[in-house]
Amino acid sequence: METQNITLAIPRDVLQKARRLAVERHTSLSSMMTQLILDMVEQEDAYRAACDRQLALLEQGLNWRTQGSVAWTREELHER
Repeated sequence: METQNITLAIPRDVLQKARRLAVERHTSLSSMMTQLILDMVEQEDAYRAACDRQLALLEQGLNWRTQGSVAWTREELHER
């Protein structure tokens, strides 16, 4: 995977905490940020794929084995 350097503007106190966190995790701040962004992108891709699957299912419709007609009424379903 080709990489590209970027510049971030982060509040100083947050940057100091992030650096400490990276040290505690035995990694670099750069790799930690890269992993966070990769996780976010992967999660967004999975969400969009799930939405696409659900929209396709809605368009296709479900087979309720009714052959397009309903043999009951709402009242019959809610009878006591």
